[in-house]
This record gives sequence, C-alpha cells and structure tokens, in this order.
Amino acid sequence: MIEPIIPELCATLDARLTSSGTTLAPGDETKLDTARIQRAIDHCGKDRAVMLHVDEDKNAFLSGPLQLRPDVTLIVDLGVTLYASRDPALYAISPGSCGVVNNAPPGCKPFISVNRAPNAGIMGDGVIDGRGGEKMLGSNDSWWDLAERARAGGRQQVPRLIVAEDSDNFTLYRVTLKNSPNFHVVYNHGDGFTVWGIRIDTLQRHARNTDGVDPGDGSKNITITHSYIRTGDDNVAIKGGPGGVTNVTVSDDHFYWGHGMSIGSETMGGVSHIRVTGLSLDGPDNGIRIKSNGSRGGLVDDVMYDDVCIRNSPNPITLDTAYTASGSVTGNLPPSMRDIVFHNVRITGGGKITFNGYDHDHRIAARLNGVQITDDAQYAYEVNHADLTLGPLPTNLQLRAGTDSTIQVTPAEGEPASCASMFAPFPQALLAPLTP
Repeated sequence: MIEPIIPELCATLDARLTSSGTTLAPGDETKLDTARIQRAIDHCGKDRAVMLHVDEDKNAFLSGPLQLRPDVTLIVDLGVTLYASRDPALYAISPGSCGVVNNAPPGCKPFISVNRAPNAGIMGDGVIDGRGGEKMLGSNDSWWDLAERARAGGRQQVPRLIVAEDSDNFTLYRVTLKNSPNFHVVYNHGDGFTVWGIRIDTLQRHARNTDGVDPGDGSKNITITHSYIRTGDDNVAIKGGPGGVTNVTVSDDHFYWGHGMSIGSETMGGVSHIRVTGLSLDGPDNGIRIKSNGSRGGLVDDVMYDDVCIRNSPNPITLDTAYTASGSVTGNLPPSMRDIVFHNVRITGGGKITFNGYDHDHRIAARLNGVQITDDAQYAYEVNHADLTLGPLPTNLQLRAGTDSTIQVTPAEGEPASCASMFAPFPQALLAPLTP
C-alpha cells in the first residue's frame, strides 16, 4: 500500500464563518458557501486541489450539496469545519421529498456527491460535520429523529454524507467525518477506493443507520487502513448488492462503538476476496459479523480475519443468515458462506458466538485457527447448518454442534498473543497540518 499524496493547489478559499467547535456562531446559519466552493471545484485543473482554509478567527464553512469533479481533490485544512446545511429543501430531489418519513424512493441528494468523477479525493485534517443530531431548519426534528420515527415503518428521507458512484480511484485521506444524517461514506460501481487515516466520530445511540464506510454494489480493489471509527451503526459494512464486491482489504484499523466489522446484509451479488488484518474492536455491539437472509442472500467466500482483538462485545463473532433488520428471513435468495478463516483472533469480555447457516444446502463453512478466549467471562454459542474446523493453532471455543452441523477439532495448547498493543484510545488531538 502506498500512502496518498496531497495534490498541488488550484485555489485556497478563506473561511468567512465562525465555529464554536460544536456548531456555527449565531447568525451564520444562512450564510451559505455552496456557490463559491462549487465554483472553485468546477474550475480546478486536473490533479489539483481546492483548499478550505482558516482565516484568523474565521474557521467554518456552511454548504448545501456539493459535487466533486474528475481529478479534483477537496482539502478541508487543519482547524476548519465544513458544516452541512440543515435545510432539507437544499437536498430535495423533488419538492418536499427530503426531511420527511414516507414510503417513497430515496428523496435526498448526498451532501458530497462523487459521480463519474475518477481520481477525485477528499483530504485534510479538518472536519466535515453532517449535523445529524441538530434540528432541521423549520422543524422540531433532527435528521436522526426521522430515523427513529421510521422504526415504526417508512423510509427516513435524509442525506448521506459522501456518496461515490462510478468513480474509480477515489481517495479519503486523514479527514474527520462526524454526525452524518445517514451513512457516512458509500462507494459503488468503482475500481479503486482508498480510505487512509480518517476518523469517523458519531454518537453510539440515537444515530440510527449512520454506517461508517460502506463499499458496495459493483465495487472492487478497496483499501481501508490506519483509520479510527466509532458510529451508531456498522463501523464498516461490505455490501454485496447485485453487482457484488471483491478484493477488499481492511488493515491496521481501530473500531470502537458501533455494529462492528460487517459483511452484508446484501450479499446477492457475491462477496469475495476479503482480508481483515490488524484490527481492534473495542466495545462494539457486534465484533466480526457476516449478516444476510433469504431475501437478499448470495455467496460469501474467501474471507480471512487475521490478527484481530475483540473486547467487551455482546456478539464477538456472528455469522448469521437470519438477519431481521432488512428484508424477510426466508425467500428465494438464500445466503451461503464458505472458506471463511479466523486466524489469531483473541476475545475478551464475554458474549455470544454464532454460526447460523440457512439450511442444509446453504451452509456456513469456516476454519477457526488460533481463535482464543482470554478471560473467564461468560460465553454462549450457537451452531446450525455449519461445518467448522478448529485448529491446528490453539482454539479454545467451547462450540457444540447444533442442528445439521459438524465440528472437527485438532487439539492444541498455547498462549494467545497479547492484545496490549492493539487497543488505542480514540484520537482527539488533531494531526499535523497537510503540506501540498
């Protein structure tokens, strides 16, 4: 892997607004910077960057939806916060389509769109704040309030923070993303996506559907590395929509609260060649998870988790084909999982470990090689429609074969590698300034 390089600048835009660190100064809420940011992006040359820059005590920008262009990078510089407007009308695809709960198709534009824009990027040591927990203009509800209301039925019509479609070689580097109304980053139908050294920082609760990074439908050759993610839903979710997803590396990352390192729930297009290595999961609702069901399943294969530490997760390992949050459990797209390898995985803090296949013909096949519990906490197990192989490295899970299952064990003894150096506090200090 090669660390991204900061492009030369085509333009520097000075901030005109002031942030207190959590929100805009009173009176600044309607002073949009959208037009001048978009104009600078539109007129930037190939392989150049637009920088948002602090100007003395001015350190904030406010914008409606923005579109990146091919070969152009947006830099949010150290000390700058780029705030997303709270006005639903700015994001509406049609009048009144955004900022509501209904059963209509998606009605909001993303905050930042990367559409047919190869070699684009977002970089910098500043912050992009989606303001999901703040009240929408003209409403007593926040974007996240709509998500909570949608639990009873309907779709939360809210913007995602960054969506890249048909954009090869898209790069996110060092920037901090926070408080997205919905998913923070989505990447579909592209070849080459690099996420390096970013931070995603969003509430654990009352921030529903705020996934961190979601590589998805029709994407390949993806790297997510050296990043720190805590959010209200999946930290990373590899989504195998109709176009599938393949060749994904998640390496040397730290996840905190959230729903873990996930694959699914869409797997109908296939998910393959996934490598997760050097990962710490500290206090997530789920640790390692592959989730699907009979209405959106397909084949997940050739997946390896290597050198992973999990602590204080109610569900340290979950491979489940009865995921209920999306779609019906049964259907005509049953999921299967095979060639799933867990190597040198250490678990502490208790919880449930699940291998729940779909039926006799749609199973889970996994090898647990050096998977060890390192404490005396309470653990529960469920194994159905699964074929598990334990060893040859020491593996001390107390698995019992349930419905239509087999477990082969190669006995071995040995101490697990220490996780002491794996866990790190979420970084609060800003990094050194970028130098184009």
